[in-house]
Amino acid sequence: MSLIVPDFTSSVIVRSADAEVIGRAPTTVRLLADSSQTGGALSTQRVTLAGGADGARPHRHDNSAEMFFMLDGEAQLLSGDRTVTAERGDLVIVPPGLPHAFAAAPGADADILIVITPGVERFEYFRHLQRIGLGEVGPESLLEVQEIYDTYFLESAAWDAERRRTPK
Repeated sequence: MSLIVPDFTSSVIVRSADAEVIGRAPTTVRLLADSSQTGGALSTQRVTLAGGADGARPHRHDNSAEMFFMLDGEAQLLSGDRTVTAERGDLVIVPPGLPHAFAAAPGADADILIVITPGVERFEYFRHLQRIGLGEVGPESLLEVQEIYDTYFLESAAWDAERRRTPK
């Protein structure tokens, strides 16, 4: 068992009004603290999804666990081959290497606090996603940065079937 000792000496305080916001409804990401701010301990963001919106397509992280804490609403989360529905106050932790995805439940909103540990610099990843959404770079550009952000995209028949089965 390895122990990661974070290397930072001051508390990290992020005021909501000061956090960078990526995207716009129905999907927004509030960037809270990146790995460089927490000495490698974690990266965290708040994702808000409206009206059954998709969050992240199926992917895995080889070197980090990902925690999803439901602040409000209802979300569907892929965990391996099964889809879990999480509601306000629920917690789902996905271990390294396990395929996962998330979206607001059909017709629902979801407000999710996401923590990745140990931390990976993720803010630039979300900015990259925004550039894709704006058409500044193509979606295939994600394949070039998978290793940088420890985010490897996968196909999941189970996730695709679940998202098709339940209308948004």
